[in-house]
Amino acid sequence: MTPMLILLFGVNPSTAISSDLVAAVVMRPFGAAVHLHKGTVNLRLVGWMVMGSVPMAFLGAYLLHLMGQSHVAQDNVERALGAALLIGAAAMTLRYVLDRRGGRLRTGVVHEVVVRPVPTVAIGMLGGIVVGMTSVGSGSLIIVLLLFVYPLLGANQLVGTDLAQAVPLTGAAALGALAFGHVEFSVTTSIIVGSVPAVLVGSFLSSRAPDRFVRPIITFVIFASGLKYIGVSTTALGWILCVTALLAVVIWTARTRPWRDGVKTSTGRAADGTSALASGVTPVDEGRET
Repeated sequence: MTPMLILLFGVNPSTAISSDLVAAVVMRPFGAAVHLHKGTVNLRLVGWMVMGSVPMAFLGAYLLHLMGQSHVAQDNVERALGAALLIGAAAMTLRYVLDRRGGRLRTGVVHEVVVRPVPTVAIGMLGGIVVGMTSVGSGSLIIVLLLFVYPLLGANQLVGTDLAQAVPLTGAAALGALAFGHVEFSVTTSIIVGSVPAVLVGSFLSSRAPDRFVRPIITFVIFASGLKYIGVSTTALGWILCVTALLAVVIWTARTRPWRDGVKTSTGRAADGTSALASGVTPVDEGRET
């Protein structure tokens, strides 16, 4: 939500971050509830991440306060946010390439995963301080890091687990924003009114959609937001995204070669017909015999 507030509505970055964090306290439980109901949340994983994320989120809000409200400070916040998003998009792409080369399928069950406490707490700490400073990271950076630590879990299961841990994380960051930040409650209210229905719909789709659809969408959105934050103009951004989407389609077509399925189907049908003629029994005759 922070990228839209800054890029589309011209809200001051620090104000957008603080207001978005407070609104997230209301939004996140709805999405987490949908994934809990669907069974795509590992509560043990959530607990270990929260141990690291909650205190660091409060610290991140304080660091944002120390950076001040000057124009230079706000530019630094935007660049830091853009860098975090681009790193996340690059990491998700790298993870996908490694999975393809290794032939690894994300077929793990979230409730059966063996939790690794140390890296999980570290992920929570890093995500907490980034969320506290930028309000971004829970839905991007943390998921990317979880993809590396738990490579067998699908994106929808990681999204569900991340949404659940984001409830206490954003609560801590929101307390920090209220204490140190500049919250615009009119902006916060507008975000809540518009986003709660969207969160419900998005959670419903992400908890059911196949991994091959969820991951590219997440990566593309993160990539676009990161480019805009680091200062890419709107026109250049449009061209970059168009070229990226076109390249993705070309690569997907070259790798999957969907036209082969049609050839195989036609060949299979021709072979069936040939075998039937060779045996002297046509499908009609076979039906009559039965």
